[in-house]
Amino acid sequence: MAKVMRVHLVEGTAEEPWGEAALLSFNGSEAYIHIGAAKGAALFAAQRGARRLDGMGVTEVALSGEGWDIERRWAFWAGYFNPRVSKTIDWGTEDAKEQQELAARERAARWVREITNGTPEDVPPRVLAESAAGMLQKIAPQAVSFRIIAGDELLQEGFVGIHNVGRGSVREPVMLQLDYNPTGKADAPVDTCLVGKGITFDSGGYSIKPSNNMATMKSDMGGAAMVTGGLALAIARGLQKRVKLYLCCAENLVSGHAFKLGDIIEYKNGVTVEVLNTDAEGRLVLADGLLAAGEDKPRWLLDAATLTGAAKMAVGRDFNSVFSFEDEVAQKVLDAAARESEKAWRLPLERFHLEQTPSSFADISNIGIEGSPGASTAAAFLARFVPEEGNNWVHMDLSGSYQPAANDLWATGAKGHGLRTIARFLQDS
Repeated sequence: MAKVMRVHLVEGTAEEPWGEAALLSFNGSEAYIHIGAAKGAALFAAQRGARRLDGMGVTEVALSGEGWDIERRWAFWAGYFNPRVSKTIDWGTEDAKEQQELAARERAARWVREITNGTPEDVPPRVLAESAAGMLQKIAPQAVSFRIIAGDELLQEGFVGIHNVGRGSVREPVMLQLDYNPTGKADAPVDTCLVGKGITFDSGGYSIKPSNNMATMKSDMGGAAMVTGGLALAIARGLQKRVKLYLCCAENLVSGHAFKLGDIIEYKNGVTVEVLNTDAEGRLVLADGLLAAGEDKPRWLLDAATLTGAAKMAVGRDFNSVFSFEDEVAQKVLDAAARESEKAWRLPLERFHLEQTPSSFADISNIGIEGSPGASTAAAFLARFVPEEGNNWVHMDLSGSYQPAANDLWATGAKGHGLRTIARFLQDS
């Protein structure tokens, strides 16, 4: 029996004995994915068929025939990926541009999925920062420079949010500051700043999570992974704009040194925050990254985070959520997602949401008032740390970045869904 299975994507439904409802049919070492059995959705059929082949233990495939285009090939890879099994795939195209693009997507997406799926023991804050910097330097060694600010040095530079959230762990919190500057000019303007939440494990702190909710919290650094992967793909596509990347990395653990409910954090812009829930820590670390990014005076500022359960309740795990005060900026991200065959949905963010995180002892608290929309108030919290309270800024709550259990489209774990949106935003904005 041939070791490599040749996979065809074909119109119509399967014949007997497979039946009209069959997604897959076989002829020796040839497999056929039937678009007709997927209710007309070719990308859905390709990805779903790949999941079926993975479930059958098929580890080597070659995409064959005329049914494939670049998006269908990529949908197949997205479903074929398995975090536990090494696979090989022949893309089945001789087009050099397609091969180059698919290779760039795979390199970025594989890094995002593998670093996010890594154990909390293997991927502490410094490892996340170093891995991100190392991956980007391999792509553009002459254009990428970086520094890592760690431990008490964060306090010396005014990054109190990351320090407070991470001080409960014996593994020090860090901020990665990375500069992609293809111009080589030190005074080149910064086009875009990217900020990512890098909580490498989130116990909830003293507002501790139930065990079943904590089990997937190695994925709470998905925002840091996603902005890094998005930048990597944009660079591979030839991005010639200066971009700065800020990753806010910490473990949120319980100890005698951990931050507590009732603590007040004063940020370098003078805003004071009362901690009323230590499980709302992502916004506390992102505030530092947004403040640092604001000092660069970028044309655009985008942050990404696995920030709220409320966003997932609103849109499920198939869409990422988009927030901005400005229609034009939000639409840029939605258009980028559409161009890249990813799913994103805008959720409400209005100026009155800024008033829905009150505190009796500080300027604001880190949670919204009872009955307020959790995802919107979280975004509004972040806006207080952006110049002019959010102009030219967009926030992505990564509702669709992680799959807690396998389904017919995705393996368990990180999906990489969102990195192409960010890459396109960088290219087109």
